Amino acid sequence: MFGNLQDKLSEAFRKFKNKGKLTEADVKEGMRAVKLALLEADVNFKVVKDFVAAVTERAVGEEVLESLMPAQQVIKIVNEELTALMGTSVSKIEIASAPPTVIMMVGLQGAGKTTHAAKLAAYFKKDGKHPLLVACDIYRPAAIKQLEVVGSQVDVPVFTMGDKTSPVDISRAAVEHAKKSGLDMVIIDTAGRLHIDEDMMGELVAIRDAVKPNEILLTVDAMTGQDAVNVAQKFDSTLNITGVILTKLDGDTRGGAALSVRHITGKPIKFIGTGEKFDALEPFYPDRMASRILGMGDMLSLIEKAQSAYDEKKAEELEKKMLENSFTLDDYLDQMKQVRSMGQMDQILAMMPGINQNALKDVKIDEKMLDRTEAVILSMTKEERNKPDIINASRRKRIAAGSGTKVEDVNKLLKQYDQMKKMMKQLSSGKLGKMFGRKGKFKMPF
Repeated sequence: MFGNLQDKLSEAFRKFKNKGKLTEADVKEGMRAVKLALLEADVNFKVVKDFVAAVTERAVGEEVLESLMPAQQVIKIVNEELTALMGTSVSKIEIASAPPTVIMMVGLQGAGKTTHAAKLAAYFKKDGKHPLLVACDIYRPAAIKQLEVVGSQVDVPVFTMGDKTSPVDISRAAVEHAKKSGLDMVIIDTAGRLHIDEDMMGELVAIRDAVKPNEILLTVDAMTGQDAVNVAQKFDSTLNITGVILTKLDGDTRGGAALSVRHITGKPIKFIGTGEKFDALEPFYPDRMASRILGMGDMLSLIEKAQSAYDEKKAEELEKKMLENSFTLDDYLDQMKQVRSMGQMDQILAMMPGINQNALKDVKIDEKMLDRTEAVILSMTKEERNKPDIINASRRKRIAAGSGTKVEDVNKLLKQYDQMKKMMKQLSSGKLGKMFGRKGKFKMPF
């Protein structure tokens, strides 16, 4: 995500870092490099112009030029202005005072509207809501079936009336069905086209007027850059959208759409799609995204992922095992599974401060490692999992053969287990519970 932009901005900031004191000319030279980096990232020209002017005005002030660490001050200003550009604070979904909350999903065909309707349903279901997906795309072949499939995958009911009833009547009937069935959230999947046309927009206006949605969310493909901004402008001018879901952000190395949509339309980015799985949907935090763009990581999102993935009861059990020095290979496997449940490892690494996103392109993370680890551990006897010290050479050969791996894989696993056990042993009483979420105070072990 935004690897190219991060790299270019880092180069621009080097112009500041090599100098103990900055002059106005130094600032302007550095900002020219920032401007070029943003334009190459496909950020809208007006957005770039306004952003560079705002940063330059602040950076040539006495606070920076007279500072002992002017380079850090400039980066701080860029961080603050990037955050302001993307909306300053997180923008939440407006929940209706009298249910159901109605969310209308709009967008061009191919932007991921149907998939993200399901992701949104899964997101709110996890939050204790009872969503209903509504199939209003009666034109695209198999669109209704697609929604039924993704609905079943996230275990959310789908309301359909076939492809002969008008989308306006379907949406009205769905809202009434939700009220009678005690469902408190209605997510309407509308039809898209390959391009914006009068018929499509007219139908969307009719649905909007019929059900008066609390939210009209536009899904746009982040990888289309400035085209995404143009699409957002056109939909907003007709429908008065309430927010944007940026899809495919995990594949966007430039960042043009994320940095332009809010400034051009005045409408917030509410969610971002960060992968193909149904849990790969995150609220959009402008401050966290600015930090990631500048290579500062995103520790808050990483901590939240860890908190949601880690079981507090298991944390207490683990702490007890460590205090009693009874940490087994079964426990080790359980730890690895919980780390994996946080998401793809390359995305987790990208949230770590100081990690160069471009450098991650060359890092091959073996997501199947856990599968091999599990196979090796499950090929051991209960006694071997509880007392790894008894695993001699002949046992290692048997375990490797039984798990379809090599003796080297068994040796590597035992070494990693031993290292983890030693690290855990060093934690004093009470630290483990705090680290893994006791009383909601998660702390990373580094």
